Amino acid sequence: MSKQMPPDRELSAKGMRIAIVAARWNPQIVDQLLQGAQKTLAARNAADVSVYRCPGAFELAPLAARVARKGGIDGIVALGCLIRGGTDHYRVLSDEVTRSLGALALECGTNPRPLAVAFGVLTCETPEQAQERADPRGMDKGGEAALACVEQVHALRAAAAD
Repeated sequence: MSKQMPPDRELSAKGMRIAIVAARWNPQIVDQLLQGAQKTLAARNAADVSVYRCPGAFELAPLAARVARKGGIDGIVALGCLIRGGTDHYRVLSDEVTRSLGALALECGTNPRPLAVAFGVLTCETPEQAQERADPRGMDKGGEAALACVEQVHALRAAAAD
């Protein structure tokens, strides 16, 4: 049986407890992602939103894992920003951050009490691209990540109920 999710405009976070883990690196970008995520969750009536900060994108997955294992939440939104430079550092970090958050999402999504993990880490070529994507009045990728988390909470609950 196929379960349909309501359209984005109807997705509610009522009663949900969401944790946001956000990197401090590239604060001019990540703070906008955070603002967009918080605004989206408030507009969807999330019951409780906690914010945890870490040094950079590499540290997001360990912090998110600790928050997940502590319990008491329905979803995690991971926010960060990586901008390509002249070395392999960007590629190494973007690969590892994606892999580690993906592994956490798989682990948490298959627990007896599933937990959604949403990926809101920008991987951009330039600071201008990052700014365009982070702006809550523009592309609002922080808000998109928060909305993806809400939708995944609904999807995991529906799958657990089957």
